[in-house]
Amino acid sequence: MYCRDRTTCPPEPWRRWIVLSNDFCREQACLFPTQTPEHRVGATRWVAQGDSTNCPYGNCRFKERLVRRSSSSRDMVGVNKERRRKKKMEDSEILKKIQELKKAKNAVIIAHNYQLPVIQDLADFTGDSLGLSRKAAETKEDIIVFCGVKFMAETAKVLSPSKKVLLPKINAGCELADCITADEVDEYRKKYPDAAVVGYVNTTAEVKTKCDYCVTSANAVDIVRKIDKKQVVFLPDRNLGSWVKKNLPDKEIILHGGRCYVHHKFKKEDVVNAKKSHPEAKILAHPECFPEVLELADSVASTSQMIPYVRDSKAKVFIIGTEEAMIHRLKKERPDAQFYSLGGAQTCYSMKMTRLPDVLNSLEKEETEVTLPQEVIEKAIIPIQRMVEL
Repeated sequence: MYCRDRTTCPPEPWRRWIVLSNDFCREQACLFPTQTPEHRVGATRWVAQGDSTNCPYGNCRFKERLVRRSSSSRDMVGVNKERRRKKKMEDSEILKKIQELKKAKNAVIIAHNYQLPVIQDLADFTGDSLGLSRKAAETKEDIIVFCGVKFMAETAKVLSPSKKVLLPKINAGCELADCITADEVDEYRKKYPDAAVVGYVNTTAEVKTKCDYCVTSANAVDIVRKIDKKQVVFLPDRNLGSWVKKNLPDKEIILHGGRCYVHHKFKKEDVVNAKKSHPEAKILAHPECFPEVLELADSVASTSQMIPYVRDSKAKVFIIGTEEAMIHRLKKERPDAQFYSLGGAQTCYSMKMTRLPDVLNSLEKEETEVTLPQEVIEKAIIPIQRMVEL
């Protein structure tokens, strides 16, 4: 359910209140991208406590539906409290079963920083995709439950070929990883025979088999700098490649046209407005954002780099330009600080597909296993090893 008038946005006090209140939805801007119960609860409670004629969501159909229900909104608050209480009890039972199965089956649970908070809290380790895969490879457990998207589980399988890798939501994909194919990499090689082909870790295992080097958003600039070739094909993320190109003007960087739809939602105007609203805040932007966003940010950082930056900073307010769940991770490092999403909370829907029942089901049935041909595993690990060696 989207606002018809995208210019209608709640004033700063309202936005700040949403962020600080657990009773309200996690969204900070004037758009509700989904109609989950959490979103309905948040908006209904606002109507119950305020004047519906001054709803900050202005020209929104969502608001119209709630206004019609406003006479019974107080009753709905009680109903929703009861629903949350029952769900909390159900979740606690699921969590208990997951812990029992994890121990019985000798499994480790890892979760990406963009997963739902309840999944992050459940995991043995949280982090970025490659960091988690390397961590899982070092553990003694026989089963890896990867709460993330498919290319991440594939990378974990490449690094831990003897272990069983489970992806709780087997259809959780990544548009960025899927925007480049192995055949397209072959075409780049024909067109640029003297170039080194550098693949972002956000690629499928099959694409990695065609790459010379693998990089992360944290080390892309350093790795490309060390490659002993002037011409580099960088794929698939155009914005990350542009960031590398800016920092290495002596290299000829050929860019693929891929992009992360979440980071493409952050605009230059969001940074300008954030600086006006919170001049004391530090703005952190992921290198998958537009170049004009990175230009104005206080720090361009991957998710793994954001953590030490926030932990060691003296600032008390941070505005985060990446997927909204990263804020949950950062709050653990700095519970004394305030965090806001840049412009408005942006969500990766594939990352949010994984729920507690999915994790339980994957451990119980072991049906969501990610497998790869041995030939793919042997070839895909080569660019990762080259990255480590550099």
